[in-house]
Amino acid sequence: TTEGKSVRRSHFKLLLRDLLSLKSDKAPEEETIATIRAGIDFKGANLWVLIFAIFVASLGLNTNSAAVIIGAMLISPLMGPIIGMGLGVGINDFEMLKRAFKSFTIASIFSVLTATFYFAITPIAEAQSELMARTSPTIYDVLIALFGGLAGIVALCSSGQRGGNVIPGVAIATALMPPLCTTGFGIATGNWLYAAGAFYLYIINSIFISCATFVGVNILD
Repeated sequence: TTEGKSVRRSHFKLLLRDLLSLKSDKAPEEETIATIRAGIDFKGANLWVLIFAIFVASLGLNTNSAAVIIGAMLISPLMGPIIGMGLGVGINDFEMLKRAFKSFTIASIFSVLTATFYFAITPIAEAQSELMARTSPTIYDVLIALFGGLAGIVALCSSGQRGGNVIPGVAIATALMPPLCTTGFGIATGNWLYAAGAFYLYIINSIFISCATFVGVNILD
């Protein structure tokens, strides 16, 4: 009957809402903000870890080893200030936005300088496939950064997912380290098209991860 169909439809909607709801596992807002804020600053140990991760990623690009590049992306703390910028905009915290942007700038400069130094003193005959793959951004890179960023902010806002492998997975999927290393390679070898394309990919990924964080914060508010 029509009434029975209406009841079943209502039950289905309630079931779907319950399955997709993010409220039940949502961590306290102050706790989430504190967690993200703690990963924003780039100085001391954080900066040294980034520098060593850039060396590892550069070695991976030099030897054309995907496994080494993935390892470098897991080591890198680059996600902190990028998510921090999106959160700062999302919660209207201008001071957090400024801190995150400053850290993002410092991290980007040190990364490019480190990669440039490495490739300037390392003999490399020609660009390998892993290097070439970071020089031509596509719409797929934008979508990966967007959906990866959404996964990241949902995990950070969830008490059950925060300590899992989501954030490292986002770091691998969005591939922030290789474009920075490729930028350094382009500068060291005088190939400005490589450098510009790779740095553009890095900026695009960073912007869309931040945008995804902003969207996620508003959805979960």
